[in-house]
Amino acid sequence: MTNKVHFTKMHGAGNDYIYVNTLLYTIDNPAECARQWSKAHTGIGSDGLVLIGKSSVPEADFTMRIFNADGSEAMMCGNASRCIGKYIFEKGLTDKTTIRLLTLSGIKILRLTVNEGVVESVTVDMLEPQLVNERQFNSDAMPTSKEQVNDSLPEGTFVSMGNPHYVIFTDNIDRVMIDGPKLEQHPAFPERCNIEFAQVVSSSSQDNPTTHIRMRVWERGSGVTMACGTGACATAVAAALSGRSSRQSTIIMDGGELNIDWSKQDNHVYMTGPAEYVFEGDIDVPSS
Repeated sequence: MTNKVHFTKMHGAGNDYIYVNTLLYTIDNPAECARQWSKAHTGIGSDGLVLIGKSSVPEADFTMRIFNADGSEAMMCGNASRCIGKYIFEKGLTDKTTIRLLTLSGIKILRLTVNEGVVESVTVDMLEPQLVNERQFNSDAMPTSKEQVNDSLPEGTFVSMGNPHYVIFTDNIDRVMIDGPKLEQHPAFPERCNIEFAQVVSSSSQDNPTTHIRMRVWERGSGVTMACGTGACATAVAAALSGRSSRQSTIIMDGGELNIDWSKQDNHVYMTGPAEYVFEGDIDVPSS
C-alpha cells in the first residue's frame, strides 16, 4: 500500500520548495523525498523540501526543517521562512501575525503584513551576521588582493547568516560563468558554501538611501537558483562592509527582489519580501 502525503509548492522570489505539514503527515525519509520530489521531470520539481512542524519548546511557535535538492539538510532559508509564514497563517494554523520559527540556525521572528486575510509580505529578523566562523570558513584561504586567485577562489567576503555565504563582486554580472561545484566545495569551506556574485547597479543618495544590487547565486546542495534569502542578506552585508552600499539594499535576483535592512540599532539583518503559492497535490512517499 502506497503512502501518500499532501504537499504545497510555494516560492519566494522564484526560490521554490515543496512544503509538507508534519502535524498531519510523518516523513521518515526526508532526504530521499527531497531528492526524488525535487526532480524536474519525474518529480514535482523544486529547490528542495521543507517540513513544517509544531515546536516542542515554548520559545518558538513552529519549526522548519529544510532539505536541499541533493538531500542534504540546510540550516536556514530566508525565502522558505517567508513562505512558512504565509502558509501557517492562511491555512489557519495560527492567527498570529508575529511568529517565532525554530530553525537549525536559531529562532527567527516573522512579521506578517496581512490584508483581508492574505499575507502580502513577510519581514524576517535574520539576526546578526557573523563575519568569523571557523567551523564554516578557513580564513587562511582568503585572497589578499583582487588579482590573487587561490585554487579558483576569487577575492570575496565571507558572511554567515547561520549558513555560510561567500560574496564575490563583479563589474559585469551577466557575463559571469558560475563554476558552482568547484567554489561550493573549495577547501576554504569545511561545510561547503553558498556562492553569490553581485554587482551594484545604482547607489544610494540623499533622496534615496537604498542601494540596488544585482545578484546571482549558487546554493549549496541545490545549484543555481532563482533567489536566495540568506544570500541576499549576506550580499547586502558584504556590500555595506566594503563601502559599496548603505545599510539598506534592494537585492535584485533572477526571481524577484528582496529589501534588506542591516539595522544600526541592534545589528540585526531584516529581510522583507513576498511569498506565493504555486500549486498543491498528493504524492507517493518513496521507500527508504
